Amino acid sequence: MTTSSARRNIRELPDELISQIAAGEVVERPASVVRELVDNALDAGSRQITVKLLAGGIRQILVEDDGSGIPIDELPLALKRHATSKIGSLHDLESVATMGFRGEALAAIASVSDMAISSRTAEDAHAHRLDARSGELSPAARGVGTSVEVRELFFSTPARRKFLKTEGTELAHCLEAVRRHALARPDVGFAVWHEGKLVEQWRAGSPDQRMVDVLGDDFMSTSRAVELSMGPMRVYGYTGLPDAARSRADQQYFYVNGRHVRDKLLSHGVRAAYEDVLHGSRQPTYVLFIEIAPDRVDVNVHPTKIEVRFRDSREVHQAVRKSVEAALALSRATTPAAGEAASSSSTAVGGAWPASSPVDGPLPSSVQAPLSVNQQSPLAWQRPADASPERRWTGWPQADAAASPSFLASERMPVSNFGRAASEQDQPTSFGFSPDSLRPASTPLGAQTTAQPSLETPSHEWPLGRALAQVGGVFVLAENAQGLVIVDMHAAHERIVYERLKAQLAHERLESQPLLIPQSFAATPQEIATAESQREALISLGLDIDALGPTTLALRSVPLALTQADGVDLARSVLAELAQLDASDVIKRAQHELLATMACHGAVRANRQLTITEMNALLRDMEATDRADQCNHGRPTWRQLSMRELDALFMRGR
Repeated sequence: MTTSSARRNIRELPDELISQIAAGEVVERPASVVRELVDNALDAGSRQITVKLLAGGIRQILVEDDGSGIPIDELPLALKRHATSKIGSLHDLESVATMGFRGEALAAIASVSDMAISSRTAEDAHAHRLDARSGELSPAARGVGTSVEVRELFFSTPARRKFLKTEGTELAHCLEAVRRHALARPDVGFAVWHEGKLVEQWRAGSPDQRMVDVLGDDFMSTSRAVELSMGPMRVYGYTGLPDAARSRADQQYFYVNGRHVRDKLLSHGVRAAYEDVLHGSRQPTYVLFIEIAPDRVDVNVHPTKIEVRFRDSREVHQAVRKSVEAALALSRATTPAAGEAASSSSTAVGGAWPASSPVDGPLPSSVQAPLSVNQQSPLAWQRPADASPERRWTGWPQADAAASPSFLASERMPVSNFGRAASEQDQPTSFGFSPDSLRPASTPLGAQTTAQPSLETPSHEWPLGRALAQVGGVFVLAENAQGLVIVDMHAAHERIVYERLKAQLAHERLESQPLLIPQSFAATPQEIATAESQREALISLGLDIDALGPTTLALRSVPLALTQADGVDLARSVLAELAQLDASDVIKRAQHELLATMACHGAVRANRQLTITEMNALLRDMEATDRADQCNHGRPTWRQLSMRELDALFMRGR
């Protein structure tokens, strides 16, 4: 009985087999070919790129550009393995600034298809065509630029071809590949043809218009602009409001120096920013760009260049999280939608966005980092010109003409069976909780905003308007410049209390509880190294962990607020995250869950009758609170019905 296989001699593989092995890494499907060829077209300085497909790209892929072209003497070199004009030394590889650089895509594609390249430079009298299989070079007719034609993909490897999906599926993947490039390069025009029909076209223009063209008006109208400079990097783009979250992660785009990437670190940073504003397992939408020095990111970690590695991953994670947090903290009531705030006349070169930030208002108090955020004047809140006087309900209780922007009145006067009004002698106090127990004495009510509306502020300048009534003991109705506002009073007040609790925690060091008997546990070398190098960070989080030996750690104290948690499990989780991130999201998540429970119990309950003054105070505090559009569980706290929507309900104007 043979116990081992027969020995085989070591030998060099033929070049064609080497290229086919490389093709297995680079070329997964027609969309992979489209991505590589468009990369080359962009590196050539193209301003217009056309992709023509047959049978979803299986039978033919033709990519035409108007770039600089390839000189005739370099055409044969373009098909050789690891031949490229992008890099020439190790230094170039460590600071890649082009889309392509590995020099293997064309050779790999040619090994599994019938490929030809036609190209012409500005100095050439005519173009030249190179047949990749025969090596024949012949004259051709075309303008300055390059055309790469790929026919019968995987014809030489029929086993690979069997794994391709239907023509419609492969076409969808090809369109997505071009869409990713189009989002990053609004200065370049793209067109996609299939079976002789134009299926997609994106003309060169402004970044904002390209967003609308590629992702639609709905994305822009439900997105918030992101703009943040932090240290050596810049994060910008758009992130969707929690209300616009989807069941699938099909509108999530990340770019690093113009290159589309998929990175768990970046995705985690965004998810952390949405943590207490997203409902259930919904997926946020975003298109985010990171500009960073090329020598601080390694793009040569995957054959398809879809993955990257950062020199300082904690720094990048923090920048992504804080930039998205800053955008989400601003309320829809006081911040225009991205489509309204962004300038339609802005232009960009090489995918750069306008220098001015579309983020309005002061930086939210929840963002505690050295940031650079451009600011603009607060949006003026004006009643629409078409809002005629007869369309406005004028039955205001006279006593509420100067409603105070603080909570609770001591005296109440009923208005009807569904609402209440305040008397002129109402004296506002706190609402639903003790301010001394839930926030520092030095933090005044509404300290999360620069200013509250004064008593003389006209109601149309209040973003959430002026209270009208209470419905069912659950909802508050208010009128603003746009129409009718409906507020879930418990959800809204829960967010207000929650944000104040978080603000208090942010200004105080976490108290720790020493353990009567330290808990020892077996630790890996990485855990021990992290415990030693991150000792100060652990102490600030309320954890005292030190080494008892080369393979053992001792837990001597835990955060006072988390004494009921499993200390060893908590310590392991914190050490694992500190090994990669700048701060522990695990302990922060546990803290926030506890605060959310406290806020839920401290918020005003359903069926509590409020005065008009109390309702107005709730609206004013919502305007002054970060992330006031959602409760702690990610559900919306208020909805807007415009005058047009109200007219439609009653068929007015028809």
